[in-house]
Amino acid sequence: MKIIKLNLNERTCPIYIGANLSKIGEISSKFNLGKKVLIISNARILSLYGKVVEKSLKEAGFDIFLTRVPEGEKYKSLSEAIKLYKYCLKYKLDRSSTILSLGGGVIGDLSGFVAATYLRGVNFINIPTTLLSQVDASIGGKVAVNLAVGKNLVGSFYQPKLVYTDFSLLKTLPFKEIKNGMAEIVKYGMIKDAQFFSYLEENFEKIKNLNKEALNTIITRSVEIKVKVVEEDEREEKGKREVLNFGHTFGHALEKATEYKGYTHGEAVATGMVIASKIACKMGIFGKESLLRIKKLLQRIGLPIEIGKIDKEKWWKALYLDKKRREGKLRFLLPQRIGKVILIEEVPSSLIKEIF
Repeated sequence: MKIIKLNLNERTCPIYIGANLSKIGEISSKFNLGKKVLIISNARILSLYGKVVEKSLKEAGFDIFLTRVPEGEKYKSLSEAIKLYKYCLKYKLDRSSTILSLGGGVIGDLSGFVAATYLRGVNFINIPTTLLSQVDASIGGKVAVNLAVGKNLVGSFYQPKLVYTDFSLLKTLPFKEIKNGMAEIVKYGMIKDAQFFSYLEENFEKIKNLNKEALNTIITRSVEIKVKVVEEDEREEKGKREVLNFGHTFGHALEKATEYKGYTHGEAVATGMVIASKIACKMGIFGKESLLRIKKLLQRIGLPIEIGKIDKEKWWKALYLDKKRREGKLRFLLPQRIGKVILIEEVPSSLIKEIF
């Protein structure tokens, strides 16, 4: 097991990588977490891992309560958060109590949002159970819910007390979920580490087969990259953290335009990265050979590189509701080379429509 620390003074968060789920109670007892722990998960995940987590925490002296959230992006909502507040009140959670997320990105975002807002903030633990959440969603403190008009429009920055990652949880996932996480992993190579991007190209078969050494390498390196960016710009106020949104402006619009049914998050991000890369290529700031490399890698993973049938007007409207806009203008992250992206304030609408 390796511990990577996200160093943010009093909000410092240790990220346990390669941990054993059965030891979560022992590790949690080292933190000042109060006695009551509310586990938020879904029925499927609880059937697989609920007993292990509950037993470990009880043996460490915690009082455990469980609540279930239905599966799906549409449940990352204010109405679902209100239901969870009622459970917090039912079980008499106070400010010393803890909310524990056991699930993927939807569960993590929703649980973190409730933890950040109930009683103006209670303790939060994140146990990510998908590759996407292990390398991205659980790291950095972004917690949010969606509104009808777009993703993550109501939220906060709220750091967990700890993030606890067990590779073995990935073995029960369908490959579709592994592909979702791989989109974010490819993103890390694109924004910060050309050598890491090459590693993904050369070792994809090992990764696909969930080779433990390969998983350790890609998860650890992804977390290292995200941690470094977040440490420099925790609340996305300096412009440095925006690099983590590469592919997401276009991708979120695809998700919204298809009402979260046409694309998984990873598929949307992959397509968004290709759109951004094609725009950069057209603008003469990104080489054609590099564009071919990212397309080829995403294709090998099984992620889309072209937009399917979609309502263009819905996509365009969703694009301009993106939360990263400033004074009515969208800010686009475009690749300059593999391993480096740059922020462009002005991209002609005609060019975006042409690429679309």
